Amino acid sequence: MATKTQELSDAAAEAGPGMPQLDFSTFSNQIFWLVVTLVVIYFILSRFALPRIGGALAERAGTITNDLAEAEDLKQRALEAEQAYEKALAEARAEAQQINIAMRAEIQAQLDIELAKADAEISARTAEAATALAEIRDSSVNSVKDVAKATAKEIVAAMGGKADVKTVTAAVTSRMKG
Repeated sequence: MATKTQELSDAAAEAGPGMPQLDFSTFSNQIFWLVVTLVVIYFILSRFALPRIGGALAERAGTITNDLAEAEDLKQRALEAEQAYEKALAEARAEAQQINIAMRAEIQAQLDIELAKADAEISARTAEAATALAEIRDSSVNSVKDVAKATAKEIVAAMGGKADVKTVTAAVTSRMKG
């Protein structure tokens, strides 16, 4: 049994206190290499990585500044374009109104001409109708006179009298005058 316990104690001695990182006898060595590693990492970062990162940040800041300036320029151009559009729209409206006024004036002039033609035609037809009516009136008066003369002559003859043409014409004419 002695051999078995001795083997266990030899194995425990070889294994040491446990984890080598926690062995107090190697702390100074570990701290030295920690400091060396940190210094090397610091120099690598300060010489290579940080300048690249700083350059990328500066480039990004410059790009953002340029983009903002370009956006402001484009905004100004858009405002100018909008003002030009509004001006062109106002001019187009004014021109459309002028065209509308001109077309109304032209249509009114044509309407006046057509109304004058229609009035002249109506006046001419009215004059023709008045002339035709006067002729009809005259012919009807003459017809009435002729009928009245013939009727008066027949009435006088039917009553047993004799009527001459002059007397009957004078009687009918005086009666028609009023």
